[in-house]
Amino acid sequence: MERKDQVIRIFAKEIRRILEQARTDYEHVQEIRLRVGAPLLLVQENKEYYVSGSGALKTTAQEAHIVTRKELQETMEYISNYSLYAFEEELRQGFITIQGGHRIGVAGKTVVEDQDIRGMKYISFINVRLSHQVLGCADPVMSYVYDNEQVTHTLIVSPPRCGKTTLLRDMIRQISTGSRGRRGVTVGVVDERSELGACHQGIPQNDLGIRTDILDCCPKAKGMMMLVRTMSPQVIAVDEIGSRQDMEAVEYVMSCGCKLVATVHGNSVDDIRHKPILQNMVRQRMFERYIVLGGPGQVSQIFDSRGCLLYSPERMAYGA
Repeated sequence: MERKDQVIRIFAKEIRRILEQARTDYEHVQEIRLRVGAPLLLVQENKEYYVSGSGALKTTAQEAHIVTRKELQETMEYISNYSLYAFEEELRQGFITIQGGHRIGVAGKTVVEDQDIRGMKYISFINVRLSHQVLGCADPVMSYVYDNEQVTHTLIVSPPRCGKTTLLRDMIRQISTGSRGRRGVTVGVVDERSELGACHQGIPQNDLGIRTDILDCCPKAKGMMMLVRTMSPQVIAVDEIGSRQDMEAVEYVMSCGCKLVATVHGNSVDDIRHKPILQNMVRQRMFERYIVLGGPGQVSQIFDSRGCLLYSPERMAYGA
């Protein structure tokens, strides 16, 4: 099934009709947003467009199709196959993953009990994030991820929407399967938001390699410790570390002899050096490599643990 068909079939009939008419390449569409009483929005190549009733992409809201509550409810029925109850556990985390690895973020009124989110009702906001794999996008950085043929502790530093998850996904695949004469090793992935493996009914929709084990929808800190204790990984990979609990788990993983490959939000190594939770990590040289993304699909710099510049290429695009 083509990406376009995978995505538009989950929408209400009227919105489906509009999206079918839209002249756009779904390989480049990143998000489709529905908000009750607000314009239908589409994000493509980091640019936001209003979608008109005829499927035209507009830069102003005057002609945009306005999403109704009925359309949003009908969309949720298609997404859940008329059984939201079956997705109760996923809804607690604010998203549902569908076939193809596309992630449906939802927002509305949360049901809270003892400070824990127990469910969600009156869903009025949907964000469909399309899954994109770019096989081979990690090729320019892989020789720096290894030192003497061993994977190094590596941190990808990137602003939002610059492709850090896409890069991490392909790094996992290559480390797991092996590439360019390097043998593959066992990789454990904690996929808290189902963005790396994009598991659907437990099966990863993205290629993370032949020696990869995935904990799907699992909190990062707990998942890292579980993998070390149960799956004997040689490398652990996680997306978007940042909490104090994450850092405690990172220290545990490293102390157990596992290599860690992770991402963090930031504009530079100096940026994360000034964040209270992360500064000790930089000061103690816990990571051996820092890969800095400077824009969508652009590897701008690679540093070692001491801050020495290893690589500063002219912009190399691999896709967002």
